[in-house]
This record gives sequence, structure tokens and C-alpha cells, in this order.
Amino acid sequence: MNKISRTLSIGAIVGAVALTGGMAAASQPATTDPTPAPSARTQPTGMVKALADSLGVSVAEAERKLDRQRAQQQTLERLGTSGVPTRSAYFDARGTLTVDVTTARQAAEVKAAGLAARIPARAPSALDRIKTELDRLAEKKLPAGVESWHVDPANNKVVVTVRDTDDATSRAFVAAARSHGSAVTVETTTEDAPQAAAAIAPGSKMNINTSDVNGGYCSVGFGARDQQGRQYLATAGHCIKGLDTLYFSGSQFAKGTQTRFAHGYDSVDMGIAAISSGNSVTTAVGGWGVVSNTPVRGGQRAAVGSTVCKSGATTRWTCGTISSYNHSVTYTDPGQPQTLVKGLAKSTVCIHKGDSGGAWITNQGQAQGVTSGSSNLSCDGSFGSGASWMQPLDDLLRYYGLTLNTAS
Repeated sequence: MNKISRTLSIGAIVGAVALTGGMAAASQPATTDPTPAPSARTQPTGMVKALADSLGVSVAEAERKLDRQRAQQQTLERLGTSGVPTRSAYFDARGTLTVDVTTARQAAEVKAAGLAARIPARAPSALDRIKTELDRLAEKKLPAGVESWHVDPANNKVVVTVRDTDDATSRAFVAAARSHGSAVTVETTTEDAPQAAAAIAPGSKMNINTSDVNGGYCSVGFGARDQQGRQYLATAGHCIKGLDTLYFSGSQFAKGTQTRFAHGYDSVDMGIAAISSGNSVTTAVGGWGVVSNTPVRGGQRAAVGSTVCKSGATTRWTCGTISSYNHSVTYTDPGQPQTLVKGLAKSTVCIHKGDSGGAWITNQGQAQGVTSGSSNLSCDGSFGSGASWMQPLDDLLRYYGLTLNTAS
């Protein structure tokens, strides 16, 4: 690959952006640009094939599933403009988008539009209050043995996932959760503790002043702009927790400006980096030769149960299903204090160290988020057998007051 120039347009997922040195197992520096050769096809058939492989179905079945999801998502978006609550919508086991509503009038409106409606036993706001109560409890003292907690819209409960209760703080946290009775389900897991997925080796040289493409790395996320038109990279906060300088193919292209992540502190895994003059992030997510580049058409949040794919420098192009939103997760990184991270989305998408910050997108070109972490770092092809988490993009853009760059 030719050396990057000051005017190079950097792909939305342009490969191994170094973060720290010395993590050879996570680095794959041979190819840093995932952009495949130009394709004459306008339909992302490669993406459909990747989704089919991830879901274990035929390409035709994957196409039908995606078409139905797309149509229902568009209907949901229209309903949202008329005041119907949409944030608790989810796809049921049959692939029907179900919307939790609060009134019979809203239920009738949803059903008339062709979607399913439910007035749940517990209002979403009530579950959100339980989730917030648990967040505040964890903010006082982190329950090290509790992996995560979130609102499960499909089952109309708060779910707490526990690794162990060896320490008193974790036992007290679980007891507080159980005090809400049937509104809370406590699950156990034997997965490894979640880790932030940047390829950071403790004590290694940070890439803040190096162009070494063989060092550790994160993955490039989405481009966005502020009201003055200044360009930023939307990324995982832990990728730029030191407000680091970012390089692509040996040349600097961005500098971290804000992050909400800090090891050992209550955190949100979002951050932004100012893109250097003469550089840019394109509005097409790189497919790493597996699929054609996917144009970014918008940032509408996909409902729970939707299929989604991510592009990253380590595991390249992988796909899966969004399991739930608004997770609170305890991250455990080697050599670092445990960290409470809130506001994440959980999925079955395969990721690994170095994928952090990489872009998540639907088959319809709707940007979803950036890679945060995983509790199982082994992947089988495009499958992920453990849990992975992303930082939802809409929350990130809203917090920093940015507008997503989209394809014209």
C-alpha cells in the first residue's frame, strides 16, 4: 500500500490504528485497509451471505428476514413521529416487531400499521427506574462479581448476570436486585470477565507519538461533524482514554479530544477525536473483501432482535443479532482496576481485541454503534459464541452534539 498522503480519505473502518505496542496476538498489520475492489453490484449480496452464515440459514432465508426487518423498522420510524414510544420495541421469535405501548389507542395505531402491540405488565419506565437504582448502587461500590445488568424488553424484566458472589459487595448488589421480586431475573455465567477490546498491552508504548503499524490498535468508527462543520471520529472512549494521537498507515489523522472512559471510574465507553486537516472518514464502511463497502445511509437505532454486522481490524467482517440495550457492565482488564461501563448494547457479534471502536451497521446502511468489549474472545469464523458489547452511536452523537456523516 502506498504511504498515506495528507489528503487521503480514510475508510470508515480502515484497519489497524495503533494504540499500544507489544500485543502481537491481537495485531494483524499485514492489511490495514479493508476496502475491497470496486464492485459493479449495487446490492450488498456479500453482506447477505455473511448474515446467512452467522444465522445458520440459507441466503434466500437471510434475504427474506432482512427485507421483513427493514420494512418493519421503516413502519416503526413512522409511528415514532406520531408519538408512539419506540425505544422498547423488539423482534419476537417469529420475526414480528412488537412495540410496547401504554394506551389502547397507541396499541390500535400500532396494529393498524401492521406491527404487534403489547401493553406490558410492567411499564418500560418502571424497569428503567430499577435499572437506574442498580446503576447508582454500583456507582457507590462496584460489584466485581456481577457481569452486567439491563432491561430486557421482550421478557419485560431487568436481567442481572452474575459471575460469582464471592465478595460482600456483589452479594449485596444481587440481594438489592432480588428485592424487586419478579421484575428482576438473576442469571449466572461462566464466561470470562468482559474486557475492553482495544489491543492495549499494559506498559507497552502508546501510539500517541509513534507511526509503528505493527503496534497495538483500535479500529476506526464513524465520521461526524459539529454545528460549525468541524469533523470528528466517533469511537470507543477506551481507545482514546489518554486523548491519544491516532495514525493510519503510518501517518497521523486524528487526535482524541474527549472521552467518558477511565479505568477504575464509572464510565461510558464513548469518545471523539478531531480529524486532522486534509484527512477524512468516508461514508462507507469497509467490507475487508468479504462484502462490498456499505454506504452509511443514516443512524436509526435497530430494534432488539435485529441483525447487524461490524467491521474491525482483527476479526474483520462479522455479523450477529442485537440482544438488548442499556447494559451496565463491569469490565476487567489485565493490570487495570475494574471499571463500571453503562449504556452499552449487547449482541452475539464476534469481536476480538483491536476491534474496539469499529463500526456496526445494518444491511439497510443504518449506523448502529462502535465496538466496546467482549466476554469471550474466541470466535469461529463469523460466529461469536460469547457476548459482545457496543456503544450505541445515537447516544454518542447526542451527547457530543454531532451529526453523522452519511452518503449522498
